[in-house]
This record gives sequence, C-alpha cells and structure tokens, in this order.
Amino acid sequence: MSKDAPIFECLALIGTGLIGSSIARAARESGAVKTIVATARSETTRRRVAELRLADKVADTNAAAVEDADLVIVCIPVGQSGAAAKDIGAHLKPGAVISDVGSVKSAVVADMAPHLPKGVHFIPAHPVAGTEHSGPDAGFAELFVNRWCILTPPEGTDRDAVARLAAFWRRLGANVDSMSPEHHDLVLAITSHLPHLIAYTIVGTADEFSNVTRSEVLQFSAGGFRDFTRIAASDPTMWRDVFLTNKDAVLEMLGRFNEDLSVLTRAIRNGEGEKLFEHFAHTRAIRRGIVEIGQDSAAPDFGRPHARLPDAPLPRPYASNDD
Repeated sequence: MSKDAPIFECLALIGTGLIGSSIARAARESGAVKTIVATARSETTRRRVAELRLADKVADTNAAAVEDADLVIVCIPVGQSGAAAKDIGAHLKPGAVISDVGSVKSAVVADMAPHLPKGVHFIPAHPVAGTEHSGPDAGFAELFVNRWCILTPPEGTDRDAVARLAAFWRRLGANVDSMSPEHHDLVLAITSHLPHLIAYTIVGTADEFSNVTRSEVLQFSAGGFRDFTRIAASDPTMWRDVFLTNKDAVLEMLGRFNEDLSVLTRAIRNGEGEKLFEHFAHTRAIRRGIVEIGQDSAAPDFGRPHARLPDAPLPRPYASNDD
C-alpha cells in the first residue's frame, strides 16, 4: 500500500458531534478512506451532516450505516456505547474493525464487547483531543494533529487490524500509543477527568458565591477563572457519563487531590512561604515540559490575540544616533 492510498475502503461514523465530524473532515482531506457513511440519533443532526457534506451517505439508523463499512467508529457518549453495539452487531461485515472515541475504556469494553460477533476486530480508542464546542459544525480536520490517540486493544486482538487502525489515526495527524483499558482510565482520571471535575466545581462555586454578584464574576473574570469556564463549558452529557463510568479511578485521584490540597491549606494557614514557592516552582516546570514536547503553545496567554491601545497611533521608529 502506498502512503497515499486509502487505509480503509468505507468508514461508518455512529455519531457526528465534534469528534465524529472532525474525523469525517480529516479522513476525507487526508484520503484515509474512500467513502464515508454517517448517522446520528437526531434527524436534525443528520440533516445538518448532509448539508455540510461530511459524508457520502447519511443513514437513518446505526444498522444501515455499518452494513458496508470495514471501519466503524462509535462517536457518542460512553453511556450509550453498549446500546449502539447492540444495534450494529448483527449487521457488521466479517473482518471489520470496530472502534470508538470515548475517554473511558474499561466500561466501553464491558458494554460493547458482548454485542459484537466473532470475526470482527474490536479495538477501543481514545483520541485525546477536543474543544468545549459540540455538534457537527464544531468539527475541523486539524483537531487531531500532534495529539495522542490511545488504542486499548483487548488481549489477543489481531495485530494487523491494530496496525491498520494506528495507521488511520496517524494519517489524521495523531500520535498513537497503546495501553490496557485499566491503565488508560487511571491516566486519564488525573490528566483529564479530575481537571474537568475541578473546573465544574470552581465555576459552580463562583456562581453561588453570595457576596459577589453574578455580573461581577463575569466582568472581572481573570485568566484563571476564564480558562476554567472554557473547560466547564464542555458537553454535559459526555462528562456525566465519564464520571459515572470511570468512578473508581476518578475517586482515587480525587482522594489524592484532597490530600495535596490539605497540605497547601496548612501551608497557607501557617505562612509557610518556602513550601508554597517550592510547590509552585515544581508545577511551573511541568507546564514548561508540556510546551517542550509540543502539546501546547509557548505564546503568552495561550496565543490569544490582544487589542491595541485605544486610539493608539502607530509606533514611531527609534531615532538613530545620526539624527
């Protein structure tokens, strides 16, 4: 196979929100597949997918979408993955690769695997990418570029099938790694799930703070609070399912976080400036490490544009010594 040849003949997408619509755009632009079939639970969404021309065919049902597909990706909240697998199980082609994009993997394996027939290759996956927006209009082809996609193939999965799915995600610009579902859930509990839980909590606390009016919270939101609100604007259905299906790992990380928070609370109460400085210096170095490996920009304020001074004239050139 040449490097530009399609990796799969037909891709079926079950769900066309931010991730599903981004996969459709990226797969088309990269030539990773020949044809794309998509579906969504809502007729309104299916109609919008057709208007955006994200797929060659928009199917009315999950079963109809997968009939000719050799790659099926389930792009819906993890709490719905079992029902989707039940819908499509009897309609899958022999040899098809079945995957998903959920940010929890153990629950997805438990919910989907019983409904999938022998002769297909079930390879759960998690592209670690996204924004706070949702829906088919929110997707864009570059979403996965230089982001990680984690594959969690069950023991005994066909290696060639895993290699093809990895090649598909690399064609979309992603870096690919593999790990067990259980390890994935523990890692993501600290890197993704706990930060979202903290963001939801902080934004909710600020909203309920009776000594400050709502307008003041919004008007004077500094960078930290502003960035928390971006995270807290994420899809509530998706994140409800994440916390319920990855409960054990999230609770373990939340317990560790509460212990660390107690240490900082005591340091502030006792005026232990050196302890606070050491902790903040260590966490600052972690941020620098993330930038150094290319997972975020080093631009100030995360690269946000800033307005010019009001009515500011164009800057005058410095006078030289010869003037």
